[in-house]
Amino acid sequence: MTDQTRPLRVAIVGAGPAGIYAADALMKSDHNVSGPGVSIDLFERMPAPFGLIRYGVAPDHPRIKGIITALHKVLDKPQVRLLGNIDYGTDIDLETMRRFYDAVIFSTGANADRALNIPGIDLDGSYGAADFVSWYDGHPDVPRTWPLDAEKVAVLGVGNVALDVARVLAKTGDELLPTEIPANVYEGLKANKAVEVHVFGRRGPAQAKFTPLELRELDHSPNIEVIVAPEDIDYDEGSEKARRESKQVDMVANTLQDWAIRDAGDRPHKLFLHFFESPHEVLGQDGKVVGLRTERTELDGTGNVKGTGNYTDWDVQAVYRAVGYLSQNIADLPFDDLAGTIPNEAGRVKNNDGTPVDATYVTGWIKRGPVGLIGHTKGDANETVANLLADAPSFAGATDPSEDAVVAFLEEKKVPFTTWDGWYRLDAHERSLGEPQGRERVKVVEREDMLRASEPDKA
Repeated sequence: MTDQTRPLRVAIVGAGPAGIYAADALMKSDHNVSGPGVSIDLFERMPAPFGLIRYGVAPDHPRIKGIITALHKVLDKPQVRLLGNIDYGTDIDLETMRRFYDAVIFSTGANADRALNIPGIDLDGSYGAADFVSWYDGHPDVPRTWPLDAEKVAVLGVGNVALDVARVLAKTGDELLPTEIPANVYEGLKANKAVEVHVFGRRGPAQAKFTPLELRELDHSPNIEVIVAPEDIDYDEGSEKARRESKQVDMVANTLQDWAIRDAGDRPHKLFLHFFESPHEVLGQDGKVVGLRTERTELDGTGNVKGTGNYTDWDVQAVYRAVGYLSQNIADLPFDDLAGTIPNEAGRVKNNDGTPVDATYVTGWIKRGPVGLIGHTKGDANETVANLLADAPSFAGATDPSEDAVVAFLEEKKVPFTTWDGWYRLDAHERSLGEPQGRERVKVVEREDMLRASEPDKA
C-alpha cells in the first residue's frame, strides 16, 4: 500500500463465526491498536448474520447458540460493518471488491453434503443431513416442508451432526416447541411418524466422533430410549491407545459402555447406536427406500476395521447420510473439488499452479475443510490475519477505499442489503413473535419477511 496512514480496508465474505473471528483478530492486532487502524465490511449472503450458529446448530442446543453473545460484541464495534443479503458472485465480484478494499478474506464455510457412493443412495427417501438441518433450522432457501412419514429411520455417520439429526428425528414436535423453531417446522415435526432411529458407524466406540456432552444429551429426553448392543463394545490395541491419549474419547467410550449394560427402559421412541456396521447398499422398491444393508466389520488391531463378509438388512423407510459437509466453489477463485477447499498456504490463497492470489485469504472450513468445533476457527482466523497483516505493505491498495463507496455501488445496483442495525430490528421482531408463547424467539423463515423486519424501507 502506498498510503499506510489510513485504516486498512478489509472485506470478509461470510459473516459466520469464522468471518467474525477474523474481524476480531484484525481489531485486536497492533495494526489497529497502535497503528493506522482497520475498517472491516462483513458480506453475508443471508439477511441475518451468524452463519452456522443460526442455520447449522440444532434448535435444542441453546448452549452453543450462546456463542452469538460473544460474536455480538465483535459486530458492535465501530470498525466493523455488516452488509447482509448480498450474494457474492452475483451482487458483487472479486474484481469490484478490489476497488473498495485492500484485502479480501473468504470465510464461506461448508453447507453441502459430502457424497456417499453406495448403491441406492439416490432413492426417494434418502437424504443428506445438511438439507435436513437447513429445513429444521428455518433456512429461507430450502422447501418449507419435509417428508417425515417413515416409522424406522437410518442415520449414517457417528459425528455430532449425525447425533443432531437422530435426536431431532426421535424427539416429538411438542418437545422441540419451546425452542426457536418456526411454525412450519413445528407442524412437520408434530406429524413425524418416526419411532425407531438407527445410527450406524463403520468403526467402533473409540473411533466415534461424538463429543461427550453431545452424546450424553441424547439420554436427557423423556421420549428417547438410547440403546447400545453389548456386542458393539469392543476395543483393540489401537482403540485402547486412543482412549489413553484422549480424555474425550475415553468419556465417550465409558458412556456407551454404561448404556450397553443397563436394562432397557420404556421410553416410547427408540434410538439405537450401532457400531461395526458399514453401509453397503440402500435397498429400494419402486424407487423408494425400503431398507439398508450393512456389512459387519471388525477391528484390525490399529483402530481401523476390515469387512467380515457378513451382511444385515435393516427394515427402514428413510436414510440420512451425515458423513461430512462439503464447501462449494467460489466465483473467481481456484478450488480443490476433492478436498472441498480453496487452495491456500496458512490462509494465503494459491492458484492451482502454486502462485499466490494477491491480497486474497481464507479462513474457517473453506480453508481447512469442515472438521473441528466452532471454537477451532479462532486459530484459523489468527493465522490468516497474521499473514494478511504481514503482507499488507506489499498490497496494491484499494483505488476507492472510502467506506461510502461500496454502499453507493450497492445502492446504484439496487441491492436490498441489510445492516447490523437491521439485525437488531429483526432480532426484536423474532423475540416479539415468541413472547406470547413464552418462548425466547420464533425464527422468521421467509427472506422477504426477514428483509421487511430488518430493513423495511428496502423490502
